[in-house]
Amino acid sequence: MATEIKVPALGESVTEGTIAEWLKQPGEAVAADEAICSLETDKVAVDVPSPVAGVMSEHRVAVGDTVEVGAVIAVIDEGASAATAAPAVAAKADTPAPAATEEPSGAAQTMSPAVRRAVLEHGVDPSTIKGTGKDGRLTKEDVLAAAEAKAKGTPAPAPAPAPAPSAAAPASTGGARGEERVKMTRMRQTIAKRLKSAQDNAALLTTFNDCDMSAVMEARDKYKDLFAKKHDIRLGFMGFFAKAACLALKDVPSVNAYIEGDEIVYHDYVDISVAVSAPNGLVVPVIRDADKKGFARIEQDIADFGKRAKEGTLKMEDMTGGTFTISNGGVFGSLMSTPIINPPQSAVLGLHRIEDRPVVRNGEIVIRPMMYLALSYDHRLIDGREAVTALKIIKEAIEDPTRMLIDL
Repeated sequence: MATEIKVPALGESVTEGTIAEWLKQPGEAVAADEAICSLETDKVAVDVPSPVAGVMSEHRVAVGDTVEVGAVIAVIDEGASAATAAPAVAAKADTPAPAATEEPSGAAQTMSPAVRRAVLEHGVDPSTIKGTGKDGRLTKEDVLAAAEAKAKGTPAPAPAPAPAPSAAAPASTGGARGEERVKMTRMRQTIAKRLKSAQDNAALLTTFNDCDMSAVMEARDKYKDLFAKKHDIRLGFMGFFAKAACLALKDVPSVNAYIEGDEIVYHDYVDISVAVSAPNGLVVPVIRDADKKGFARIEQDIADFGKRAKEGTLKMEDMTGGTFTISNGGVFGSLMSTPIINPPQSAVLGLHRIEDRPVVRNGEIVIRPMMYLALSYDHRLIDGREAVTALKIIKEAIEDPTRMLIDL
């Protein structure tokens, strides 16, 4: 019996997505609930599972096609076996790709979301794997095979060497040069539009301060083992900054508000969007009611978001809403930046790397672990005095964590 596979519901206000990769080809066996393709939306990449077991009969759409929720994208012969099924390929999926100027190597090729997730999950080097997909691209099966070989201590198949330059090719001191055009993912297109929209529509301004991290680092070193034992989670710095931000947003409500038409919308709660890195871009899942949560729950939420971002299993509802954003460029080594707000929010806190610097304390020059803080804000709503005050509250709470305990 032929079963049509349709695009599932993708979350509130999301009506379409783009086919990023077919994980099952016509003629291949499919298990019930097994992913058959990867679908990219504006915010996340999701795998579309098969509701039945059988054999992939045909693809109704091709990689790169935009499909709406409820659209038929594939047909599966329920109960058929891969050995007897004759593969059927849709005409759209038959269109030959333009010839590449160079066969991509494992190091340079573009990986699909599913392959990127597998690489991250299994900790393998994609440049050492020979791709068996079209045009030598890596498949998820290639990564899994390499991971299995790594576990057994046997070397994975080496990637094919790059072809030697033709004798007739013009001489070049730098060797052969090439370029590759890769279509932007749907998520990257959306990120680009939102960031540009923020610059076009908001009056962006950034205020800076520096923060002595000594007290927080001492508290973390003193209690991290007890904290981990009791809560089964690592005590990081983000919990401190989230709680410090909650103090600031309570005292300066405009930083936790946004403009809608000719009105200002204020919130009596704090939902903090935390920017985390995913294989196909930056995502900003939301810590709900951060002002009502303790350090352990906030750290657990952050750890869960980071894990699911790498796995590609974040859901649309995880990233909906948010009243304020914290972005930590310091994990990548950034010393200072001017972060862009996440619309419709009106402010974003940028964290940076910690480094020992000379500072003056009680008339003496001493070395302290310092971090630059940046608060970008929409000047249409937030005055400079309010922005500076909010950032100063965050700085003071980090430099004297007791303030967070007594709500000062």
